[in-house]
Amino acid sequence: MNKLIEKYKGIHPGILLERLLKKKAISQRPFAISIGEHPQTLNAITKGRRKLNIALALKIEEKLNLEEGSLALLQTYFDIKEEKNKTKQNTPNLTLLRKSLFWDTDISKIDWKKQNIAVIKRVFERGNDIEMEEIKRFYNSDQIKNALDQNTRKYYTVYKNK
Repeated sequence: MNKLIEKYKGIHPGILLERLLKKKAISQRPFAISIGEHPQTLNAITKGRRKLNIALALKIEEKLNLEEGSLALLQTYFDIKEEKNKTKQNTPNLTLLRKSLFWDTDISKIDWKKQNIAVIKRVFERGNDIEMEEIKRFYNSDQIKNALDQNTRKYYTVYKNK
């Protein structure tokens, strides 16, 4: 993998493109016109508001003498990072949590970030080992310690050391 990709992996390719254009003292509008693209499209890409498609990436790479495919690969790595953030951050694995554990609420409407204290307490007071493991995976240890009272925290300490 080339140095450019390794260095900027996970960053939107538009940010790199904006830096390259500034470094070479090239204005966005004339550059966009020179590659047959709308200036607004290029601007949205450099601001990270729009994805860089492969056809446009190839035009830009050719015009700026970059290695072929490098911007497209950066876009792919950026998309991977975004997807991981979406799936990782939103909810714990609901298939591992019994719906009966949250009998008094609709489990699909729980805000797992805002209601973390109530969720953590409930799972550690009434949940099984699998449910506790999932909560430990989803929340960090400081969040768990802060949410639990002294009695439950003792159980967590014993459970954690299993």
